[in-house]
Amino acid sequence: MIRIGPYTLPSRAVLAPMAGVTDRPFRILCRRLGAGLAASEMLTSDTRLWHTAKSRRRMDHSGESAPRVVQLAGAEPAVIAEAARRNVGLGAQIIDINMGCPAKKVCGRSCGSALLRDEALVAAILEAVVRAVDVPVTLKIRTGWDRQSINGVRIAQLAQALGVQALAVHGRTRADKYEGQAEYDTIRAIKAAVTIPVFANGDIDSPHKAQAVLAHTGADGVMIGRAAHGAPWIFRDVNFFLEYGIIVDSAAVALAAPEVRDIILGHLASLYDFYGEDQGVRIARKHLGWYCERLPDSAGARKPLLAADNSSEQFGLARRHFDHWAQTRAA
Repeated sequence: MIRIGPYTLPSRAVLAPMAGVTDRPFRILCRRLGAGLAASEMLTSDTRLWHTAKSRRRMDHSGESAPRVVQLAGAEPAVIAEAARRNVGLGAQIIDINMGCPAKKVCGRSCGSALLRDEALVAAILEAVVRAVDVPVTLKIRTGWDRQSINGVRIAQLAQALGVQALAVHGRTRADKYEGQAEYDTIRAIKAAVTIPVFANGDIDSPHKAQAVLAHTGADGVMIGRAAHGAPWIFRDVNFFLEYGIIVDSAAVALAAPEVRDIILGHLASLYDFYGEDQGVRIARKHLGWYCERLPDSAGARKPLLAADNSSEQFGLARRHFDHWAQTRAA
């Protein structure tokens, strides 16, 4: 059982915040399929930019179950503290601070994982945010800036001392970006050094991998990101394996093909509803591409699905393909 402030999470597998992916429709879907927590896409702490449609959508939590998590990025303590206050006023129930994003455009503004180079600034930001809000504050980090400056343990101890209530650690440095393999020894050292919940993140792409990482690190839970692309049911699979030691490919517990079809079609409909016609079709393309990559006998459907230029055509093609796919798999 994992507790973050007043909230007890329903499972040990949580969804990683990912820009351009973890919008409200995807968060709701992953929570329904077993994610214990699902943070928003990273939101800038610069409130002057919140007038854009993109920022307004990132702050929209209608229909989401508690606890609702907003992830903020910034480098100025007072600014990020004010952003946290405003988001709590808009319904955020946990504030997550991003100190893990390796993207150049984020680090170039001294945000994300760039902050790991300045432990004094890390402390100032965390102290300001914790003081500013009356909801739990959590933190996402990498192991360090590069392999010569791995300081994840110090950052974790600092965060706990300043009142941060949970920590997610990606097992790579900023310099690694997403290359090579994640390492979990640093996460194990971090977990040994703090008492707050720790989520291990990085390359967790199966129930067996989740169990192995938990066993190695002693972490309280796992945070899953890219492995959820086109497979939001991975949370259900991981949870079931951690609970019962059973892989859900058996007929008794596996999702039936028609259930998978309904998940995909429901996801499309929620995207059209959330984004509107033009942007909904565009956003749906990447998810359809991922679904086609994941599901057997779907590669041939990818090109026409991505070429569709309106929701009626796109949804109709998806319904025909996945209806046929479900019938074939059930035969």
